[in-house]
Amino acid sequence: MSGLSAELKQVFKEHGDKARPVKQAAVLGAGIMGGGITITSAAHGVPVIMKDIAQEQLDLGMKTATSQVNRLVKKEQMTQEQANQVLATIEPTLEYEGFDKVDGVIEAVVENLGLKHKVLDQLEAVVRKDTLIATNTSSLRIDDIGQHMKHPERFVGMHFFNPVPVMPLVEIIQGTRTSDESVSTAVTWALKMGKTPIVVQDCPGFLVNRILTAYTRAFLQLIEEGADFEHVDKSMEAFGWPMGPAYLEDVIGIDTGSHVSDVISAGYPERMPHIENDAFRLMKSKDRLGQKNGKGFYEYTPDDSGRPQKHSSAEVHELLKAIQPNGQKDVSVEEIQQRMMLAMITEAVHCLEDKVVNSAEELDTALLMGVGFPRDKGGAIRYADSLGAKAILEQCEQYRHLGTQYEPTATIRKLAETGGSFYDEFPAGN
Repeated sequence: MSGLSAELKQVFKEHGDKARPVKQAAVLGAGIMGGGITITSAAHGVPVIMKDIAQEQLDLGMKTATSQVNRLVKKEQMTQEQANQVLATIEPTLEYEGFDKVDGVIEAVVENLGLKHKVLDQLEAVVRKDTLIATNTSSLRIDDIGQHMKHPERFVGMHFFNPVPVMPLVEIIQGTRTSDESVSTAVTWALKMGKTPIVVQDCPGFLVNRILTAYTRAFLQLIEEGADFEHVDKSMEAFGWPMGPAYLEDVIGIDTGSHVSDVISAGYPERMPHIENDAFRLMKSKDRLGQKNGKGFYEYTPDDSGRPQKHSSAEVHELLKAIQPNGQKDVSVEEIQQRMMLAMITEAVHCLEDKVVNSAEELDTALLMGVGFPRDKGGAIRYADSLGAKAILEQCEQYRHLGTQYEPTATIRKLAETGGSFYDEFPAGN
């Protein structure tokens, strides 16, 4: 929060003035995400009823909560007495008893539209009419999830990032029927949980995953053209990313990353058409899912502490030849960095033009906090401003033959002509 501008802090204050207080919360779904949301809320003073349909899931949720507070005790950020008090404010349950007293509920069941519809139907029957209902989703549209709700105006998305206790970002997603009061309530609740909330509009991928998909698709295109994925990884790590795109997908899980990429790409078919020679799809078909099963783009073996250590895989280099119709190709570090970053920048500008997010600062804050964007570059838009819109336009012209994802937007053309900046064009608090 300390690094945010006065304008953005004022935005949060205005949300606080319109918000309904959340003094008692509930979380539906006690898995990894649900358990993480539960302990994050409870640790910041908001008691939580944690509901699931299976006792073993409740046990897992409480185990997640307990391990998190134990970690805080070990780091001397909390005393054992405080930890016990926090855990005492979490009420695990298999029933909806007590839900008539909660001010806010976060649904965190699996990403299945039919299941979410069923759960929300049950939920609306037991909570008050003024209770905020939020869904933690990373790929489903808010309007689709809430289409059958009796009171859609109190329904909002709260997209937490994994691991919840550690990741500072929460995307607050406003559907077409979500009231401003509900958005403000969700923003203020997220702030109370110690998170930085960024309000975004409902669209495929919302903000962070939409821009990240443009980045990963640029990686897939480079591989299809014959680039060495390890060289791409090293090039992007040299740029400042904590890990390259292949390694990132291994950490996320290639099956998960492939699914998210396909779902989001389907929402923007002109800029994100089907990729015939898709390395993610190939890896998934060979059961190379990443760190979760010890083999993805890289091979993984545990070190003495059990942490996976990556090693180069000759098998993968051989496998990828099958989707490189023109053979292998040397691509310079400069070209790799330009194409990967330009894909992000152009999609980020599309998001600003589409009013998915209100300002350049909020967009960059989301990327810095949500995907580990190189901090010294300041975010995709700050980096674009450091290059200048004219240089961005020149890169677009250089690479536009590779596909419409590199077509310059109207704003890029305008600012290249006027010499203006993206931050001035899309200011915070406007």
